[in-house]
Amino acid sequence: MYRIGVDVGGTFTDFTLLNDTTGEVLFYKVSSTPTDPSEAIQTGAREMLEEYRISPSDVSFIGHGTTVATNLVIERKGAKTALITTKGFRDVLEIGRQTRPHLYDYQVHNPPPLVQRVLRFEVSERLDSTGNELRPVDMAEVDAIIEKLIVADVKAVAICFLHSYVNAEHESVVRDRLRERLPDVYVTTSSDLLPEFREFERLSTTVLNSYSGPRMQTYLDRLARNVSSLGSPVIPYTIHSNGGLMSIPTVRQFPVRTCLSGPAAGVVGAAVVAREAGFENIVTFDVGGTSTDVSVIVDGEPQFTSNRNVADYPVKTPMVDIHVIGAGGGSIAWIDDAGALKVGPQSAGAVPGPVAYGRGGEMPTVTDANVVLHRLSPATLLNGKLKVKEDEARHVLDERVATPLELPLEDAAIGILRIANANMGRAIRSVSTERGHDLSRFALMAFGGAGPLHACDVAAECGIPTVIIPREPGTMCARGILLSDISLDFVRTLIKSASLSAWAIVKKNFADMRGQGAAWLEGEKVGVGLRRYVQFVEARYEGQNFEVAVAVPADADMSFDEFLIEFAKGHHAEYGYDIPGRTVEIVNCRIKAVGLVPKPRNDFHSDNRGSLADARIGSRAVLFSSNSGRIEAPVYERSRVPLGTEFSGPAIIEEMSSTTLIPPDARFHVDSAGNIIIVSMKAVG
Repeated sequence: MYRIGVDVGGTFTDFTLLNDTTGEVLFYKVSSTPTDPSEAIQTGAREMLEEYRISPSDVSFIGHGTTVATNLVIERKGAKTALITTKGFRDVLEIGRQTRPHLYDYQVHNPPPLVQRVLRFEVSERLDSTGNELRPVDMAEVDAIIEKLIVADVKAVAICFLHSYVNAEHESVVRDRLRERLPDVYVTTSSDLLPEFREFERLSTTVLNSYSGPRMQTYLDRLARNVSSLGSPVIPYTIHSNGGLMSIPTVRQFPVRTCLSGPAAGVVGAAVVAREAGFENIVTFDVGGTSTDVSVIVDGEPQFTSNRNVADYPVKTPMVDIHVIGAGGGSIAWIDDAGALKVGPQSAGAVPGPVAYGRGGEMPTVTDANVVLHRLSPATLLNGKLKVKEDEARHVLDERVATPLELPLEDAAIGILRIANANMGRAIRSVSTERGHDLSRFALMAFGGAGPLHACDVAAECGIPTVIIPREPGTMCARGILLSDISLDFVRTLIKSASLSAWAIVKKNFADMRGQGAAWLEGEKVGVGLRRYVQFVEARYEGQNFEVAVAVPADADMSFDEFLIEFAKGHHAEYGYDIPGRTVEIVNCRIKAVGLVPKPRNDFHSDNRGSLADARIGSRAVLFSSNSGRIEAPVYERSRVPLGTEFSGPAIIEEMSSTTLIPPDARFHVDSAGNIIIVSMKAVG
C-alpha cells in the first residue's frame, strides 16, 4: 500500500509518495491552481500514480497541507458573518488591545473587523469569573436576533460570551437555538473552539473560525470528490497549525486551526530529517514561490506558540512557531516613489508567475534574477517539464529595474537577490538571535523550491556555519505530512494561586481532558495502544501578564513541589531570572491528544562511490557576486553525486524539485541519508 503527502503552495503543489512495504519514497510536483487548489491535487495525484504505475485502490492514506483558510482571511473572501456576544461587549472586536501595528507609522492601521458593527448583536446574559450565573440568557432577545440574521442573509455566526471559558451553558443554549432555526448557517462557539480566558483573542479566533468555515467546507467537499474521482477509497486528512493531522469532520469544525497548515508540516519533517543527520539545533528555511517561512528547532524539538496573528488578526490556538514573510521566487522587484529598489511582498504566484516561465508574467521577480545570473537553469526546470525563457527575463529586468536605476543588468539582478536575502536574514534573526539563540551553534535546513538556491548567501549573512539540503527539498512539506501524527489540542483556564489544593484541580483537569482526547481519538479511529498525551501547565508569577509553559508528564505523577521547581527553571530559561518566594499563579492546563501513525523509514540506500565527474551534466557561467565576475560552475545531477567524499565549490546541484547553489568558498558532501551538507570555508578555517 502507498501513502501520499500533498502540500499546496502559492506557486507549486508538491507530492511525496511512500511505499509502506519497501519504504521507498518518490516525489512529484505540479503547478498550483489558486482558484481551486483541489484541482492541482487531483491532477498531480493522477499524473504521479500513472507515472509510477500505481493503482489508486492501493493508496491507503492521503494527507495534505492547505492555505485555503489563510487566503480567505488575507483576501477578505470569507463568508458574511454575524457575532452574538454579551451585552456591552459588541465592540471588543474593534477596540482590541489598543496597540498600534507599527508604533511610529501613523499611516498603518489595524485591519477592519471581519464582522460589520451592524451584524454584531448583544444578548442579556452574564456569568461571573468563576462560572456562576448572574443573569440568564434572554431567549426573546435571541429569537429577535435570529429574525435579523435571516433578513441579513448571513452565512456564519460566531458566539462568544464573556466568561464562557469556565461555563459553556449560555453559549450552548444560543447555539442550539440557532441550529434549530438556521440549520444551514455555520455556527462557532468560543467554548467549543477555545475555552480560554482573554476575551479579545478568544473573540477574534472565534470570528475567524466562522468567517472561514462555510467556504472551507465547500473546499473540503470538492477535495473529497476529486480524491474519490481518482478511484481511491480514502478520505483525505489535513495537517493543522500544531503539526498534527485532522480528519475532514474536525477541519469542518475548526478551520482556523489550519492557518499554518503546510509550513507546520515542513518544520515537523525538518526536525526528523535533521535529527537523523545528527543535528539537534537547526533553523528551518522554507522558501517557496510566494513566501519564506522560518522557524527554530532546539534540542530536536520544534517551538510552539499560542499567540500569533494571521493577516494582522489575532489567532490564539497552539501552532508551530513560524515567522512568515512575503519573500519567495515569485516576489516582485519594484521601485518605490523615492527611487529605491524593493522586493516583495507582492508575488507573481502561480498565475501568471515569473516572466521566465512564459505564462504571461509582466513584472520582474526573484526567479527572473536567478535565471539572468544563471544560478537557475536558463533553459528548463522540473527535469525539463518547465521551459525557461531567459531572453524575456533579461528584457523585463532591464526595462523595469536596470534602466530606471541606471545600473548594468547583472548588477540590478544581484541587487534584487541581495535585498531578498536581507529580508530572509531578518526573518531568521527575529526567531533566533532576538530570542537569545546563538546562530553559530545552529545549522540552516533549507528546503522549498527556492530555499537551496538562497541558503548559502543567507547563512553567510546570519553567521550560520552549516547548511543542510534534504533530498527533494522542494517537497519537504509534503514529506513532513507523512512524518506527522494525528493530534488535537485541548485547554482549560484555571487562574488560581499555586497551592496543593490548586494542584489537585490541575490533576483533575488533566484527567478530564485526557478523557476528551480519548473520545476524539476514538472518533479518529486511533487504537488505544497508539494514543499518547502531551501535557503542559501555563503559569506565571503573580502580577505578570504572560505565562511560561511547564511540561507535566502524562505517564508520571509530578508533585506540586516538582512543578514549582520546573516553573522556576522555565522562567529563568525564558526571561533570564526567577523570583524565589514570589507566589506562582496557574493559568491554563493544556493537553495534546496524539494518535501515532506509521512513519516512513529511511529508504536511502545509494551506494554511489563513483567520482564527481560521473555526476556532471554540464556547466554554467554563474555570477555569484558583483565583484567576482562570472565563474564557470559545474552542474551535477544530485542522484549521482557520490556519498561521503568532500568536494569544493563552486557547484550547482540540480534535481526535480530544486536547485542548490554552492559558492566558491564552501565545501560539501552527501551524507549517508542523502542530505547535502555544506560548510563555509571560513567556518572550517
